[in-house]
Amino acid sequence: MKDLFYFCIGVLFCNLKLTIAHYTQQWAVHIHGGGDIANAVARDHGFINHGLIFDDHYHFSHSDVAKRSLRPNVEKKAKLAVDTRVSWAQQQRAKRRVKRDLKVQDSDPKWPYMWYLNRGGGLDMNVIPAWMEGITGNGAVVTILDDGLEKDHPDLLQNYDPMASYDVNGQDSDPSPRYDMIDSNRHGTRCAGEVAATSNNSVCALGVAHGAQVGGVRMLDGEVTDAVEARSLSLNPHHIDIYSASWGPDDDGKTVDGPGELATRAFIEGVTKGRNGKGSIFVWASGNGGRDHDNCNCDGYTNSIYSLSISSVTEHGHVPWYSEACSSTLASTYSSGAVGEKQVVTTDLRHSCTSSHTGTSASAPLAAGICALALEANPNLTWRDMQHIVVRTARPQNLEAPDWQTNGVSRRVSHSFGYGLMDAYAMVQLARNWTTVPEQHKCEITAQQVPRNIPPKSMVTLQLHVKDCEGVDILEHVQAKLTIFSQRRGDLKIQLTSPSGTKVVLLAHRPHDNSRAGFSVWPFMSVHSWGESPFGTWQLEIHNDGRLLGEVRNWQLTLYGTATPPAYDTNGKADSTNTIPDTFSEDILLNSIYDSSSNWESGAENRKDILEVEEKETSGCSQPKGNLCLECLPGYQIHNGYCLASCPEKFYNSLLDLDDVGDLSHLIRNQTCISCHYTCKNCKGSLDSNCLECFNDAKLIQLSTESYCYPIRLVSDVKAEKWYYYMFTALCSIIVCFLIIAVICFWARSCSKRKSEYRKINYINYDVPDIRNMEKDIKSTVYSDSE
Repeated sequence: MKDLFYFCIGVLFCNLKLTIAHYTQQWAVHIHGGGDIANAVARDHGFINHGLIFDDHYHFSHSDVAKRSLRPNVEKKAKLAVDTRVSWAQQQRAKRRVKRDLKVQDSDPKWPYMWYLNRGGGLDMNVIPAWMEGITGNGAVVTILDDGLEKDHPDLLQNYDPMASYDVNGQDSDPSPRYDMIDSNRHGTRCAGEVAATSNNSVCALGVAHGAQVGGVRMLDGEVTDAVEARSLSLNPHHIDIYSASWGPDDDGKTVDGPGELATRAFIEGVTKGRNGKGSIFVWASGNGGRDHDNCNCDGYTNSIYSLSISSVTEHGHVPWYSEACSSTLASTYSSGAVGEKQVVTTDLRHSCTSSHTGTSASAPLAAGICALALEANPNLTWRDMQHIVVRTARPQNLEAPDWQTNGVSRRVSHSFGYGLMDAYAMVQLARNWTTVPEQHKCEITAQQVPRNIPPKSMVTLQLHVKDCEGVDILEHVQAKLTIFSQRRGDLKIQLTSPSGTKVVLLAHRPHDNSRAGFSVWPFMSVHSWGESPFGTWQLEIHNDGRLLGEVRNWQLTLYGTATPPAYDTNGKADSTNTIPDTFSEDILLNSIYDSSSNWESGAENRKDILEVEEKETSGCSQPKGNLCLECLPGYQIHNGYCLASCPEKFYNSLLDLDDVGDLSHLIRNQTCISCHYTCKNCKGSLDSNCLECFNDAKLIQLSTESYCYPIRLVSDVKAEKWYYYMFTALCSIIVCFLIIAVICFWARSCSKRKSEYRKINYINYDVPDIRNMEKDIKSTVYSDSE
C-alpha cells in the first residue's frame, strides 16, 4: 500500500508539471541589421543562433539555461534587455498542443472502403467528377504541420516534396517521425496520406489531391513554443500553397488560448506575402472537445480570420460526438462518428495502411486536398478567394443539426457544420472562372454604454448602431472583441444578432471552465453574416448563469469586408501586395496571450520607457555600456537599462520569484524589475494573486494565502464567496475528524476482539482432566490473612 501511495503521488506530480507551461532554452529575438549582427549578439551573450523565423526575427537558444523551468531566466533576459542592438526578445514557453485524433484501432486499406469519396448520390464530397476532368491537384503544394512525415512510405514517396518539409524540433531538413512502441507519432503521416497518397500503385489508398506535392513539418514532437509555431507557419511561403494543421490548445472545455505574438505575425505575413502576394492558405481542424462541451471560439487558431476552420460530418450526416459547435467554422468534411460508423482510410507508420483515422484531425487534410484541386483549376486564387468559394459551394443538404438557419443573403448556415459539406467538383468549376475579390477593408466600432454589470442568473443586452463603415458594404468576417470580468468563466453565454437578423452563439456554456480570468479583448469570430450588410443595429446578449456578479468592461465590433460585391463570372488577376496593410497592424498584439512574467511588449515601447524613467540611479551600475547598464551593484535592480534602488510602481524585484535556489550570489548583481499583473498597483509576484496594493477603483481581498484586487463594486460578492470557502473548509475538517475517530474506534475494537479470542483459544487447549485437577488444587489450598 505504501508503494502504491508513492506511485500515485508521483503520477499526480508529473501530470501537474505537464499542465504548467514551462520556460525553455529557446528565445525569439528581434534584431535589425541582418544575420551578421544577430550572430554577434548571440556570440556576445553565449547564445546559439538557429536562423531566421522571418524578417529580422531570430531563433536563439542558450545551453546554460535550464531546459525546463517554471520561472524565466532573469539574468539572460537582463543582458538582452540592455543590448541596444536588440529591439525585442522573449524567452519561449513550451505550449501544450494536442493532436486532434481519436484513438480507435481498426484497419482496412482498400479503395472500396473510402466511402467518403465514392458513395455517390450526393453522399460524398464529389471528388470523382473533378478527377474525371483531369483535376488531381497537380502543381499545388501542401504541407502537414504535425509530428513528422514518413517520407519513404511507398504511398507517399512519389509525391513527397522536400522543399515543403522541415524538422523544427530537431533543427534539420528531415521530417521523419520519431518511432516508439505505440506509434505515437503517426498523426502527420496519416494526415499526409489523405491529401496526396499515390493513386493506382496497389498500395493502401489514394489521396484527394493525389497529383499534388506533399511535405511535412515535424514540430509537435518536442517543446512547442511561439517561435516553433511561427517557424512552421512561415516555412518556404512562396513554395508552399496550403498549410494543414490538425492540432491546437487542449480541447478540455476550460482552456482559452491562441497564437502568440510571433505566430500571429506569421499568419499575417503568410496571407499578405505568401504565394508571391496571393496569400498562404491555412486549413485548421476545429477541435475534438465536444464531449467536454468545448467551444472552438476559445481557440485562437480556429477562430482566426486567416484560417479556414473545418469541422466533421459522420457517415450518416450527423454531428459527431466530439465536434465543437461554434460560429467560426466555415465548412465540414466527412470523418468518423459513433461506434459502428465508418472511419477514414489513409497511410500509417511503418509503411502500413489504416482505416481508422478519426476526428477533425481527418477532416482538415481532406479539406486541404480539396483546396489543392481548386488551386490546380485556378492557381491565381488568393486566400480570401478560397474562403469565398468554400462559402458559395458548400452543401447543407443531408446534414442533420438542430441549429440550421438562413442568414440575410439566403445562405443556410450552422454552428456545427458551417455552410455545409465541401463539394470538390463545385469548387473546381467555380474556381475556373473566378475573379479575385475586391480589396479587404476593416472598420471598428466601440460601444459606449460599458462597463455594465451582469447580475447572477440574468443577462444584459448591449446594442451598437452602425451608420457608416468606410470600405465595408459587404461583410466577410465579424469579430466581437470583448473584455469581461467573471469569477467563473464557464457560466457565460454570448450571442450576437446582426442587423439582418442572423443570430449566432459566440460562446456557449462550458461546464468545466472554472477560471476567474474572464476575457481580455478576446476576439470572438463569426462567419454566419458572410455577404450581409453591416449597417443597422447589432445586438449583443451576455448571459450569466452563475451565482456571482460579472461585468462586461469593453465591447468592440470589428467588421471585415469589401466595398463592392465579388464578381466571379470572369477570370481576374490576383492582388500582388507584398506589404502588410494597416488592416492587420494591431492584430498581432490583440491575438497574443498576455504573459505577465515578461516585460517585453514591443521594442519601441521599451526604448520609450527608457527615456521616461524619472529615477536613474546610475551610481549603482557596476558594468556600464554606453548610457545603459549591464550589471548593478548589490542592492540595486536593473530597469530598462538603469540601476534603481527600488523597483517603480507596478513592478517587483525578480528575486521574489526565487524561493530557495541555494547560493544567490550570482543573481544578486542581476536583479531586474518585472511587471506586476495588470490588476495590481504593487505586488510580490507576476500573478493576480500576488497583489500588495490596488488602484483606487479596486480593493485588496485576502483569500487564504493569496491576495487579489477586485473592483469595489464586486467586493461584497467576493466576501460572500470567502464566507462559503470558510464554511466549506470547516465542514471538510469536521468530516475528516469524524472519519479519523471512526477508524481509531474500529481499530481498537478489532484489537480487543482478537485478544478475547486468544484467551478462549488458550483455555480450550487444556484437556478436561487437567482442568479438574487444577480446580481441586485451588480448593485444597489454604491462605492466611497475611498471605
